[in-house]
Amino acid sequence: METIRKVNEGEKFTHATVGDLSAFAGKQFVKDCAGTTGCEISFSTLNPGEAAPFFHSHKQNEEVYLILRGSGDFQVDDTAFPIAEGSIVRVATHCNRSLRCTSAGSMLYLCIQVKEGSLDQCTLNDGIITQQEVAWK
Repeated sequence: METIRKVNEGEKFTHATVGDLSAFAGKQFVKDCAGTTGCEISFSTLNPGEAAPFFHSHKQNEEVYLILRGSGDFQVDDTAFPIAEGSIVRVATHCNRSLRCTSAGSMLYLCIQVKEGSLDQCTLNDGIITQQEVAWK
């Protein structure tokens, strides 16, 4: 399994990689390497027939799961439903969640944790169009 590694950084950015996603296996958290201050992101895989090792909940953070490869089942409290590549599942605080892989190949997913209710502005309300010369040639 390749470990997340820093590729480059500057005063206002960090560039990191988990490597080839088609070969990625295991679980890697991004926060420490990338230096995020508002969210935690993890890359995870589950092998065919494998489930997350436990149910869990969060006191402050909601989670958003993005299924990048494979399919399976997701459960929030007593509600279970199928998930597949392209699925996006948001889970609120104070409820149990887990998932399992039912596909013939491994499931790859991202999980983004962020403090529930903290998004005051986004996209067009927070973004500012600027002028900048491109640095790539």
